[in-house]
Amino acid sequence: MKYILCIDQGTTSTKAFLLNDQGALSSGTHVPFEQQYPNPGWVDHDAGEIFYTVLKAIAILLAENPDAKGNIAAVGLTNQRETTVPFGLDGKPLANAIVWQCRRTTDICRRPEIKSQERRISEITGLKIDPYFSATKMLWLLENVPGLRDMISAGKAYFGTIDGFLVYRLTGCRTFASDYSNCSRTMLFDIAKKDYDEELLKLFEVPRSALAEPKESCSDYGEIALDPDYLNKSGFAKEEIDDLMSLNGVKITGVIGDQPAALLGQNAIHEGESKTTYGTGSFTLMNLGTKPVFSKNGLLTSCAWSAGGVTSYALEGSIFQAGSVISWLKDELHLINSPSECDKYCESITDTGGVYLVPAFTGLGAPYWRPDARGIMTGITRGTGRAEIIRAGVESIAYQVTELVNLMTDDTGIKAKQMKVDGGVCASSFLMQLQADLLGVTITRASSDEMTAMGAGFAAGVSCGIFDGIEETGKFYVPGNKYDPKMPAFEVSRIMEGYRSAARAALYATGG
Repeated sequence: MKYILCIDQGTTSTKAFLLNDQGALSSGTHVPFEQQYPNPGWVDHDAGEIFYTVLKAIAILLAENPDAKGNIAAVGLTNQRETTVPFGLDGKPLANAIVWQCRRTTDICRRPEIKSQERRISEITGLKIDPYFSATKMLWLLENVPGLRDMISAGKAYFGTIDGFLVYRLTGCRTFASDYSNCSRTMLFDIAKKDYDEELLKLFEVPRSALAEPKESCSDYGEIALDPDYLNKSGFAKEEIDDLMSLNGVKITGVIGDQPAALLGQNAIHEGESKTTYGTGSFTLMNLGTKPVFSKNGLLTSCAWSAGGVTSYALEGSIFQAGSVISWLKDELHLINSPSECDKYCESITDTGGVYLVPAFTGLGAPYWRPDARGIMTGITRGTGRAEIIRAGVESIAYQVTELVNLMTDDTGIKAKQMKVDGGVCASSFLMQLQADLLGVTITRASSDEMTAMGAGFAAGVSCGIFDGIEETGKFYVPGNKYDPKMPAFEVSRIMEGYRSAARAALYATGG
């Protein structure tokens, strides 16, 4: 049996899986890495550590699946998207990666010369001016990392999103390429022409030569070429080194950003089909088919995947805080010992007593796009206790997603009959039922929450010929639990208006 090695490089950990030629995904391996918060609102990653976790996750996977050794047909890679790192020609990072959640470039976004291009940026890239995206991160690095501008200008350094960085390292510094779905999150990419825009490159002072070559998701990204000296110096055991070196010569044939990967893995491959991934953040995507639709409601348009000269697009709403709200309840407030306790507390009361949380811990994304906004909790009384706060936190995730889906319907005229969902937070049955109630549609949870890895495997498998095409991958989708709506429409309107009032209070508290 032939396998596709699926690498899922996420915000807090790296995972590795095997996808066989029958469309079955193995249990995966999981290697976390450090989250760095050097200043309030800043988030950093050590890209060198990320590369190590990729190799470690693969090594553990191969040790647990000895039958796969020598039978890896191709590699598929999916990744956190907007996170950006500068690195030298030797592949070594020249500074920490600035993570997609980071807000340090808020002031850059306000510069008059950048704000004046807001309409053009939206029309060309499908994005809004926000610290979320890569371009302002690149400009900040140019202005703040000593010597980097000179290295970039001299062609001695690159800017990479995590996919480009990993492709470069995995191929022994031979291939520097990124797929359209990742390129279209840089705020430098013309999503219709599928190439970088010269005027935006000048605006953000980024030479084209410093950026990865844009390629289709289903493409040849070069052969794995790992260095045994690096593996030895990095502390890998002899058996791990042997297993990793067995990958040399295997081609990377699929690269796709994490959210479009989940859309593909969820079999939302036709126009109007949608999914929501509930991870650290929450991301709702609707398949637009082969023609982009530009939102009038503050949503984003990006390339989803490309194969055989055909590009599919997606309309996207991004929520910065989803699973991170649950982490906050556990790690900072110490209200729960584990995420699994949330449902117990949520179901112990009939409602929050009018308490709403707006979790703008790192600003508000769509549809507000206010990086300066900060979180707020409203409706607190003397009777507010642990259960009410926990339930308000869980409910805040569903409220944010509902806002996005309603705006997607307004932009496209399409009201989906179901929403496919995945991600670790979907383990909350309370949240899933509330989401079905608020949207008025059936929520279908995938039998596996690893749809991101599945999508990366499908992209690689289509490219290397294991699967006949994107359409064929749909037959491998296996639905899990379903949640049908039960809440009356008037009740939905009442509680959603309560959340919108809380959101307006958060905006007012930060200046309107």
